[in-house]
Amino acid sequence: MVVKSTAKKVAIQGLGWILVLVGIAALVLPGPGLLALFAGVALLATQYDWAERRLEPIKKAALRTAADSVKTWPRVLMSTLGVLWLTALGVAWVVDPDVPGWWPLDEKWWTPGGPGTGISLIVSGLLAGAMIVYSYLNFREIKEQQHQERAEEAHQS
Repeated sequence: MVVKSTAKKVAIQGLGWILVLVGIAALVLPGPGLLALFAGVALLATQYDWAERRLEPIKKAALRTAADSVKTWPRVLMSTLGVLWLTALGVAWVVDPDVPGWWPLDEKWWTPGGPGTGISLIVSGLLAGAMIVYSYLNFREIKEQQHQERAEEAHQS
């Protein structure tokens, strides 16, 4: 019983730290950085008091960012186009077409990484698409309500 408890703690902490690191990396790289950071800190909060104290500000920032990402139609459209581009690039990587004549580099630099890279691009595109849909369904209404509340406050004063 003690072994299961210890294994569970190690697994939670390991996954939590991995999500924190991925979240920090995704703050500057493409990806849902704040959401991954929030998920990691949420897992760590089950084990550490310091993580629990930092959870709420990260949660607020992540939710605010998710709501901002679907605030306007141009943002939703550009995000969707990015997802489609990423997925199409992944499909092209998996299909691995012949090196075109205009390619200036050595053949080994055409679709480096092979199908594994393509599959990871496709999975990333699908996850990003799911995040857009989730954010739109769950947070677009929040932004519209906040905008209406601000307009009412401005009108009253």
